[in-house]
Amino acid sequence: MRIGGHFHSDNPLQDAVACGARVAQFFLGDPQGWKGPVIPGGDPGALRDAYAAAGVDIYIHAPYVINVASTNNRIRIPSRKLLDQQLKAAAAIGAKGLIVHGGHVTGDTDPAAGVANWVKAIEQIERPLPLLIENTAGGNGAMARSLEAIARLWEGVSAAVDGASDAGNGEVGFCLDTCHANSAGIELADAVDRVKAITGRIDLVHCNNSRDEFGSGADRHANFDSGTIDPQALLDVVRAAGAPVVCETPEPGLADDIAWLQARIDG
Repeated sequence: MRIGGHFHSDNPLQDAVACGARVAQFFLGDPQGWKGPVIPGGDPGALRDAYAAAGVDIYIHAPYVINVASTNNRIRIPSRKLLDQQLKAAAAIGAKGLIVHGGHVTGDTDPAAGVANWVKAIEQIERPLPLLIENTAGGNGAMARSLEAIARLWEGVSAAVDGASDAGNGEVGFCLDTCHANSAGIELADAVDRVKAITGRIDLVHCNNSRDEFGSGADRHANFDSGTIDPQALLDVVRAAGAPVVCETPEPGLADDIAWLQARIDG
């Protein structure tokens, strides 16, 4: 099992190697901005080769501002454009997948409208690598907060993927975030089984503790030894999922969290 972390420095590979991580997740630019992706060092091939030589897998997290579910044209259309750019850039550097949040609709908008917009995005945007939809912690109109919402979204997305004529497109997969699930009121004890019953897959685990209580709706990550979730519950999720793992816990404890998890998985 390949375990690593999300690194915020200018040299994620150096950070990954320093703490023995086999996976490095990072942003290609400002996670809160609308500008196009920026390749570290400017040479996609060189970056891809450097990670391959070090034996470290790349995962890219798309900017938080992307919301392809939105019914607001000023958000949805730029979101599709930016998602397309991020997918192409991530593929160019050899990433294993691009993680994007499920997004949300606002006000009294029927969530079905958000699903329909997701379907259009899947149909219209090329996927040169797997696109991994991540569950979110809060928001009444969230597309991927509750298990019911995930099921509704997955039904639409799966139909769109199955109906696509371009067999060269990458898969649409699922990223399970433990902090988000806990905050959304999803019990971690059987979260893997219940998610897989909906999606048939978990492609990546974001293994994070939470600063907040179960069902809080808050997205505030914590290190394994300082959050409200029993670390054993996090370990159980990782074992049950059997997927690569990215720890998105705060520095300076990130390296300790990676080492703690790796020691128990290897043991």
